Amino acid sequence: MKSEVILSLFIFLLIILKIKEKEANNSLVFDIVNLFLVINFIIGFFNDCNGILFSGMYHTNSLIALEKNILNFGVLIISLQAYSWLKDHKHVIEFYILLLSTLLGMFFMISSGNFLLFYLGLELSTIPLAALSNFDLEKKKSSEAAFKLIISSAFSSAVLLFGISLLYGTTGTLSFTEMQPLIKGTELQLFALVIIFSGFAFKLSAVPFHLWTADVYEGSPVAVTAYLSVISKGAIMFIFISALYTVFQSMVHTWYHILFLSSVLTILIGNLFALRQQNIKRFLAFSTITQAGYILLGISANSPMGTASAIYFILVYICSNLGAFGVISLVSAVTGKENIDDYKGFYTTNPLLSLTLTLSLFSLAGIPPTAGFFGKFFLISAGAASGNYVFIAIAALNMVVSLYYYLRVVKAIFMDKNTTPIVRLTSPLSMKIALLICVIGIVFIGLVSHIFEHIYSLSNNL
Repeated sequence: MKSEVILSLFIFLLIILKIKEKEANNSLVFDIVNLFLVINFIIGFFNDCNGILFSGMYHTNSLIALEKNILNFGVLIISLQAYSWLKDHKHVIEFYILLLSTLLGMFFMISSGNFLLFYLGLELSTIPLAALSNFDLEKKKSSEAAFKLIISSAFSSAVLLFGISLLYGTTGTLSFTEMQPLIKGTELQLFALVIIFSGFAFKLSAVPFHLWTADVYEGSPVAVTAYLSVISKGAIMFIFISALYTVFQSMVHTWYHILFLSSVLTILIGNLFALRQQNIKRFLAFSTITQAGYILLGISANSPMGTASAIYFILVYICSNLGAFGVISLVSAVTGKENIDDYKGFYTTNPLLSLTLTLSLFSLAGIPPTAGFFGKFFLISAGAASGNYVFIAIAALNMVVSLYYYLRVVKAIFMDKNTTPIVRLTSPLSMKIALLICVIGIVFIGLVSHIFEHIYSLSNNL
């Protein structure tokens, strides 16, 4: 429990610091937290071993350690990008306590070998997120986002718990490994599968359980929106893969059809709604929904290739999405502008930020040679192994559709004229570092084949 112990200790240290210092120096807190996140990320590469605790409730292996470190990487970038917004905030320590608490819950969730620990981790990761969504205390939209998030999360958690109780009633156990041979595909277990999938679909923003996403993303602070879009989605996807490939392995022919329908609807609806968005955070919300559909396509393969392609894509998605959100957060913090039309003529005043945002959008669209192209290529290749070429054709055609709305933003940045473009922005050092990391990731993760090969080897050895 290396990752969990380190995070818990640091959360307690932040609580003590808050008690002792009623008005802490924001810059000092920011530097301390980011130093810890860097050290935590580096430690994540060492001493990765297989292990089981609490009679199998908690387990870890090299792949799980990698998944946790991918989340550590994303949180570090988000923290570096948040400086422009947090530097004058009155509650910086509270922000990081809540942020790291949600991350701790995600770690327990990913390492869970039992539905009880999974549910406890899920609640620990979800409840603080509602408070984070309301962290722009003076904005009505932020309070509305928090309200919608807590209501939808409570409903989806209740749905998940109901499905888990049905499984417990039919198997007499909550352990993943003990439950697996007892899943026979009976009518009640099939109903439990549908209910549990619905609960996961809420968390993943998969259609038709996506309706909360755009409103919450728009109302939340940009840093929290970025966290919701990549870290929260990544953690849920990791445990979702584990649940499908272990607990429901014997029902693969059933859940494949559910994944097929959900993936097609998610990609299609996400694309159609993204076409008509003007607010750039709502635009990226529907982009997130679409990307979730592609991940569902990959994991439908029910193979190590499906696991590896999903994990690889989430790593790529962190760099791509956070590259876009980094620029958006800086613009929002300095100017308050969040509409796509506000970015008209952005290149004339901020050429480097424009190029960073464009590269990120190209990667999200899957344009070669960005890492996003390789991520979607591996997902589609994994999905093609099932032989459902109609499924693959629909996904590929929707990639073409997505080019339109991503290039619409690029057109506004480079081609559209604006008499009052966004003023020249000065990026703090932390933002420059974060955006540089994202750009390097977008360019090189796809080109360095060893990264995918390493993830695939870990997935294949389990």
